Amino acid sequence: MRGSGKANVYAMLAHPVAHAKSPGMFNDLFEAEGLDSLMVPVTCKPDDFDTFWAGLTAMQNLKGMIISVPFKIPSLAKCATAHPRAKRVGAANCILRMPDGSWHADNFDGVGFIEGLKKANIPIAGERVLLVGAGGAGASLAYCLAEEGAASVTINDIDISRAKQLAGLVKTAFPASDTAPGAPDPRGKTLIVNATPIGLQASDPYPLDVEGLTADMTVVDIIMDPTETRLLQYAKTLGCRVQYGQPMMDCQMQAMAAFLKVADAGESNG
Repeated sequence: MRGSGKANVYAMLAHPVAHAKSPGMFNDLFEAEGLDSLMVPVTCKPDDFDTFWAGLTAMQNLKGMIISVPFKIPSLAKCATAHPRAKRVGAANCILRMPDGSWHADNFDGVGFIEGLKKANIPIAGERVLLVGAGGAGASLAYCLAEEGAASVTINDIDISRAKQLAGLVKTAFPASDTAPGAPDPRGKTLIVNATPIGLQASDPYPLDVEGLTADMTVVDIIMDPTETRLLQYAKTLGCRVQYGQPMMDCQMQAMAAFLKVADAGESNG
């Protein structure tokens, strides 16, 4: 039986959180492994983040959290230590409580994204990438795409200064990749990536200029719900190869489970 008084508790923090799939996926894992653990979805208004964080930290049986929009950047600032890949993107998407009660951060967005592409045999090295979104997830993806040898990474964001800043940082870290800010125009690119929340709602506009898409391009959307966003639906009508958001989460989950030490819960004590 899961959820006893001795259970290890984990949280999924996002706003909104209704679309999050991590709680269900991790609870399925806990059930399959016979672990007395559970993950709960939690949320708060962004303005209440500091108060909410204090409450979460005071919760002594909260072992770790998965962090999503819009809390990835402020969560990193709350952590005492962080993996270099979380530091370089300035955002955390998974945190672990340390023995002294402090939090340690990591970021698995790029790790899961790259592994998902590799499992689907989608090439990265030498590709000309358009990346839309320079937030927490987009930043992680930008570094990893350049690190994997993309010929160029054009970064677009509604916040132009944020796109410029990220492009400069990635270029400095991986100068072999031609990384620069640019328009959300896929013309001349080979790999198109949406790393924004645009597409969560059926009424959302397209996150990029879809008139520039052609059948020889691969289009990736990291949104998981809906499974097929308007962007991917349109790309498929053109004959583009598409990649859904779920593979990224599937690949992240394995790494996150190890980071969160979920196996340490042992067998359910009933």
